[in-house]
Amino acid sequence: MEKVPMTLEGYEALQTELKMLKGTERPAIIQAIAEAREHGDLSENAEYHAARERQSFVEGRIAELEDKTSRAEIIDPTKLSGDQVMFGATVVIADCDTDEEKKYQIVGESESDIAGGKLAVTSPMARALIGKSVGDVIEVHSPGGTKDYEIVSVEFK
Repeated sequence: MEKVPMTLEGYEALQTELKMLKGTERPAIIQAIAEAREHGDLSENAEYHAARERQSFVEGRIAELEDKTSRAEIIDPTKLSGDQVMFGATVVIADCDTDEEKKYQIVGESESDIAGGKLAVTSPMARALIGKSVGDVIEVHSPGGTKDYEIVSVEFK
């Protein structure tokens, strides 16, 4: 089984969602299905079909979260150090054309949020950054074209 790298914050977010789905959503769906069954003919009962569809979605999400949390490899960035970019690093990069700086933390796939400054370790930008150091220039290929960035700082927090 392949381990899924994630930060403690990401792991806790998955655990919280899993607890909510099992403790709140699942019982609510069971109740909705029971109520819809009381209305009679299930073949033409839209409430019943909607509840069953929601149940299918929730059960699939529960299975996905249980799989990810069981294979989680929790990495604490505060215990890492060095000047090379690796999982958990917070990196400041500067666009070589505009000098605009951006700050990203490299995190697991399930916790990525570009707007929040969290970059999935599997993204093209993160793959280009991994193993590089301050002062290195990376080339990132994206649908919008190729961009060059310089690594301004690397820290683990």
